[in-house]
Formats: sequence, C-alpha cells, structure tokens
Amino acid sequence: HRINWVGKDLHDHQVKPAPWFHGEGYQEGYAEGSHVGVVEGRRYGSLLGAKIGSEIGFCLGFALTWQCLLQKCTDEKNNKKIRALDSLIRMIRKFPYEDPTYDKLQEDLEKIRGKFKQVCSMLNVQSDFRIGTESSSLTF
Repeated sequence: HRINWVGKDLHDHQVKPAPWFHGEGYQEGYAEGSHVGVVEGRRYGSLLGAKIGSEIGFCLGFALTWQCLLQKCTDEKNNKKIRALDSLIRMIRKFPYEDPTYDKLQEDLEKIRGKFKQVCSMLNVQSDFRIGTESSSLTF
C-alpha cells in the first residue's frame, strides 16, 4: 500500500491515496452494492410474487365457488356463464406459478384479469380485489 505525501515540511503533510486505494474502494463498493441489490431484489420479488399469488388464488376460489353454484342450473344463459368460468379456471391452472422468468407472465396475467372481469360482468357481480393492509373483498 503506497501513500504519496504532499507538502513542504512534516506539519504541512496531506495524505493523497494512490490509485490502488481507488480501485480497491471501487471493488469493495461494487461487491457491497451487488449484495444489497440481490437482497433487495429477492425481497421485492417475494412481495410481488405473493401479491400475484393472492390475486390468482382469489380468482380461482371465486370461479370454483360460482361453478358449484351454477351447476344445478342448466338453462342456456347459465351454460354460457359456466363455460366462461371453466375457461377462467383453465387459464388459472395453466398459469406458470413456479417460473418467474416466463416471458409471457404479464401478458397471461392480464388475460386472466380480463377473463375475470368478463365473468364478473356476466354474473352481474362487482368485484373489488385489494392487496396490502386493506382486506380482499367481494361486493354484490
């Protein structure tokens, strides 16, 4: 470790770090930043995954419940509703929960949300799904 002294006498000395310190500081800072970034990214990914899982789980529970309620009604109007519910359930079951690198994750999630809204409209049900400190609710 080399230190360059600048000054005329012993009382006038300033310490000037050699380029080596700059490089070492950069490497240490980069390593620390990378570690903090990984920890932060993991935490954010877990939070986002939990939110998506809650939303998908809510939609699946909703669809399965309505599917059971409508099974005894066999008129054409209810058959359309049941087909839409079946389609929503298939989409949800096909959703790649365990692959966060799936390139169409957002696209498929939007399709599920769209189908869910369509089903709610067909059932004449107003759905209000909230995540966070607010509770999930379904209003009729």
